[in-house]
Amino acid sequence: MFFLLTFFLLTFFLLTFSLSRYLHLMRTIYTSGAPWEPRVGYSRAVRAGNLIEVSGTVAVDEHGTLIGEGNLYLQTQYILKKIEAVLLQAGAELRHVVRTRMFVTDISRWEEAGRAHGEVFGAIRPCTSMVEVSRLIGEGQLIEIEATAVVE
Repeated sequence: MFFLLTFFLLTFFLLTFSLSRYLHLMRTIYTSGAPWEPRVGYSRAVRAGNLIEVSGTVAVDEHGTLIGEGNLYLQTQYILKKIEAVLLQAGAELRHVVRTRMFVTDISRWEEAGRAHGEVFGAIRPCTSMVEVSRLIGEGQLIEIEATAVVE
């Protein structure tokens, strides 16, 4: 009886230890409810363990209305607020952002996007990229931003 109890306890602890090593890798997806997410097969954000990836984000509200038409600075501000909102849902804050990627349709206007980005991330200073693309998926969209965060 003692050996049987010892065997079961040892098995229980080994399984618990093994599972705990993988539980931190569980994925949680966050959705905006946009109809194209399931059609295209992506999520607004994904958290896997302490890593959070935020998909490309544009300045379109929940009704599909473009915010800041023609204004790169306003679009960037709006996008960063949307990114902050999904990070909060995922249990992170802007201070956890370690990388951003900005895709702009006119690199000659980089200072507008850079100013808005700097107002949010000036003290945080994540790694970043800003590249020019020929166009974005929606008419009037001037910038798309992705973000990566790591929660301590």
